[in-house]
Amino acid sequence: MKDGFIGVAAVTPQIKVADVSYNAQQSLDASIKAVAAGARVIVLPELGLTGYTCEDLFWQDALLNASEAALHDLIKNTAQLDALIMVGVPARVNGKLYNCAAVFCHGELLGLVPKKALPTYNEFYESRHFSVGPDDVCLVDFAGESDVSFGTHQLFVCPDMPNFTVAVEICEDLWVPHPPSIDAALAGATIICNLSASNEIVGKTDYRRDLVRGQSARLIAGYVYTSAGWGESTTDVVFGGHNLICENGSILAESAPFIDEVCISQIDLSRLAADRRRISTFQTAGTPEHADYFVTTFNLPLETTQLTRFVNPHPFVPSDKTRRAERCENIFEIQAHGLAKRLQHTRSEHVVVGVSGGLDSTLALLVCARAFDLLDLDHEGIIAVTMPGFGTTARTHANATELSAALGATLLEVAIGDAVRQHFSDIGHDESVHDVTYENAQARERTQILMDIANQEHGLVVGTGDLSELALGWATYNGDHMSMYAVNTSIPKTLVRHLVAYVADKCESEELSSVLLDVLATPVSPELLPAQTDGTIAQKTEDLVGPYELHDFFLYNMLRCGFAPAKIYRLARIAFDGTHGAQAYDGITILSWLKVFYRRFFAQQFKRSCLPDGPKVGSVAVSPRGDLRMPSDAVVTLWLDQLEQL
Repeated sequence: MKDGFIGVAAVTPQIKVADVSYNAQQSLDASIKAVAAGARVIVLPELGLTGYTCEDLFWQDALLNASEAALHDLIKNTAQLDALIMVGVPARVNGKLYNCAAVFCHGELLGLVPKKALPTYNEFYESRHFSVGPDDVCLVDFAGESDVSFGTHQLFVCPDMPNFTVAVEICEDLWVPHPPSIDAALAGATIICNLSASNEIVGKTDYRRDLVRGQSARLIAGYVYTSAGWGESTTDVVFGGHNLICENGSILAESAPFIDEVCISQIDLSRLAADRRRISTFQTAGTPEHADYFVTTFNLPLETTQLTRFVNPHPFVPSDKTRRAERCENIFEIQAHGLAKRLQHTRSEHVVVGVSGGLDSTLALLVCARAFDLLDLDHEGIIAVTMPGFGTTARTHANATELSAALGATLLEVAIGDAVRQHFSDIGHDESVHDVTYENAQARERTQILMDIANQEHGLVVGTGDLSELALGWATYNGDHMSMYAVNTSIPKTLVRHLVAYVADKCESEELSSVLLDVLATPVSPELLPAQTDGTIAQKTEDLVGPYELHDFFLYNMLRCGFAPAKIYRLARIAFDGTHGAQAYDGITILSWLKVFYRRFFAQQFKRSCLPDGPKVGSVAVSPRGDLRMPSDAVVTLWLDQLEQL
């Protein structure tokens, strides 16, 4: 379970109703295959040894005796499998019959978890045959085993693997107002296993999917849901074997109804634990026992879990085109309404934006235009200021000019060359020395110009810097780092590109679309160093600090997920292997830029400690008033030492 991952499987074997020996063999075969595929938690369907649709045959001792004998054999035959296995079985306890999940590992029956919510409506008549499972746990004899724990308040804990705690509920238990999994999660369960027999009717697949996904999000847990397949009786209903594996609101794997696929993925227990620690309103008990839960332990060997789950190389950007468009629209609305509120509050009818012809200032200008539309203000109040300096190229200058015209903004041009040279003279700096002073003097001159124009016009300076730049400290302190409202402050560079592309695709202006497409095709650069002899950009940001798609990946997994450096490196190797729609990077390149990321992230916190206001749009942000309260003088040694050991 290296890095907190554990393999899980939702498996629907072929069955024959009431053919217990056949069903047990199918369960055994399916379990063996699932373990071979990397599963260490295997969930089989509700009443899978007998078939869910036995109806009044559940009153027959012949069926119940055969079921108990088959369970005994199944436990014995799976003793060599390194897996925690759950199978559905009818269980006679103290003169009553219960619909149970039998939980076993390495040849030992660990517990019987009875179903609590028995549907007796429409096509379901479970109360005719079964009794409601009790919460309190007692010890019973069952299937040749003595002192077997029986009751709903049970947790199964692997003490050698941190955060590996499993709870069980059965089908309808999930569909009630207060599912047992709620109390189980608050008692410490990180994986909920549901043995189900949920028939297929029109619309139920979508509802079931939303139910499982939502419960995993509400509980900040992994949820493994297995449903009975079409081997069940079809006298009145049909079962499809719709299986799901979810993690905190995300679907990791799904087998659609009637496909007969084994559903396998890996749940990240360490991320779930990190999210639970972070969410202060998720209040767990001190121990499971304090929550009146009975704990049974089991052991599995420590090993490296092979990952088949998708590792998104661009975690800030939805991979689905429709969802991406919806996300872009939602972000624009957040940005524009945030700025509109600030303009309304300050009674300002002018904004001042430094436009460079690059991605960030382009996005900021687009947001200003939308905010002005919300307030029914004339776009002439958007003052776009282009400030050519020593590194400005004809291409970016033209794009800044054309973009301003396409949006109907007021364009001002203030060349900074003479002012910066005067400043060099005042402080005794040699213009031929292209060092940090040479670069930052230009950035601060531009900020001074923007602030002074804002004073002249009684307007606000709208900042253009993005989240990726702030994470790396790729901004001049009190230069482009400062503004009166920073609309891009929580937009990572990989998402900025998609936002601009979204407008280029959506807008009805050919003039605007054309300039936006050229902005997208222009290399990212601060243009603070003189252009090359052919007039093209000499200073390319990603050549200096590294690819933004790597840094955005590092940032998301560090801040949002709380992952350690070694785990981020492992996931990056998978995400950027060239098969996930992103550029391929080898391990040496990834490790090199990951070290750069950590060094810069820690060293540049002082810039983030005094950021201007700006709207949060996603789950990762670095505002010192919001998501990131980090000391400016924290030491990075611990994180770099881990990378040096790789």
